[in-house]
Amino acid sequence: MSARASARSRALRPARRQPTSPARSDKTPALASRRPHRRGSTLTTTFRELGILPETAEALEAVGITTAFPIQEMTLPVALSGADVIGQAKTGTGKTLGFGLPLLERVTVPADVEAGRAEPDDLTDAPQALVVVPTRELCTQVTNDLLTAGKVRNVRVLAIYGGRAYEPQVEALKKGVDVVVGTPGRLLDLAGQKKLNLKHVRCLVLDEADEMLDLGFLPDVEKIINMLPVRRQTMLFSATMPGAVIGLARRYMSQPTHISATAPDDAGKTVANTKQFIYRAHNMDKPEMVARILQAEGRGLVMVFCRTKRTAADLADQLKQRGFASGAVHGDLGQGAREQALRAFRNGKVDVLVCTDVAARGIDVEGVTHVINYQSPEEEKTYLHRIGRTGRAGAKGIAITLVDWDDIPRWQLINKALDLGFNDPPETYSTSPHLFTDLGI
Repeated sequence: MSARASARSRALRPARRQPTSPARSDKTPALASRRPHRRGSTLTTTFRELGILPETAEALEAVGITTAFPIQEMTLPVALSGADVIGQAKTGTGKTLGFGLPLLERVTVPADVEAGRAEPDDLTDAPQALVVVPTRELCTQVTNDLLTAGKVRNVRVLAIYGGRAYEPQVEALKKGVDVVVGTPGRLLDLAGQKKLNLKHVRCLVLDEADEMLDLGFLPDVEKIINMLPVRRQTMLFSATMPGAVIGLARRYMSQPTHISATAPDDAGKTVANTKQFIYRAHNMDKPEMVARILQAEGRGLVMVFCRTKRTAADLADQLKQRGFASGAVHGDLGQGAREQALRAFRNGKVDVLVCTDVAARGIDVEGVTHVINYQSPEEEKTYLHRIGRTGRAGAKGIAITLVDWDDIPRWQLINKALDLGFNDPPETYSTSPHLFTDLGI
């Protein structure tokens, strides 16, 4: 076993095999010394400079990704060395590749044997890396990102989540997978039925750990962790760090490096690229207000958030009647219907997606210019995740919140918690001149 382990570490860390190579050994200290000064700067460090495998860099370049975001630039040098990492970053800052690229390097595939980085004995059909996520939407997003980055090396990535038939997932596991991305319930089910073998996992990632806590998944997550080999790399990512998440990290991580990626000009809880507007609105006038906002100059894809499934379904219908290409995503829809609506939104067939908070996390769609909170969210975390759907990955975005008269006290608590400076939203109607000037309608 030790011979295999040493072969594996040689295969996965070519840098250590060639300490005399000036290219790699000079780069790391330079990066480390440069990092604090560059956190909010324009993106200049390429993934190749950060020392990822050339095949992975090639796969990213094929889809136009060459330079790293701050969370990626800070995480990669630490994570590629095999150390445990706690990453704290706002939603939409690019953390999927921050953990995804090191995770892909932990996996041995036939391409590595061909390149002379690994021995044939290192190959296995059991999963070598596991990503645990709270929602189905996030599961598909992370899976797609990993498939893109692992394409040239032909890394096999499988999404495992509930609301879908077991058979295709079991069939795929039988054929062999390198990376599994899954939600806690279905992962436990398949592991319990001995259909999912976790004995070969070398790298574990817990993504959106605070959301797993909110959804009550932490006990399931702990059961899954206890099925994994003790010797492994663990990475935990979370937008906020509640006590239970810190406790989880203390129990299951070994001397983790804590990385918090915020730019100096972006010290607030919300992303600086997102412009926020808050209006006190009347419930009866809200559909008309949304229709006006959808006529704003330069608007691309729009996500509208409602608190209840019924409101989401009603509003989507009203917008359709007004001639807008709108779809809905909420808990009453089956998984198939939810995925269909999301696919239509990604492809631009539908450019307005009305959803409940089931969709607030894990939907990462390029080109969302506006987020509209049709109803005030329950709490500040929900607000952050909703508006985090726009202004992603360096793009600019606009977030508009319509607050009912009776929701003002709830809004004021959110405003105070996030220190937004919108304590008393202006009374606004679909005919108010300031609505038109604010939003360029």
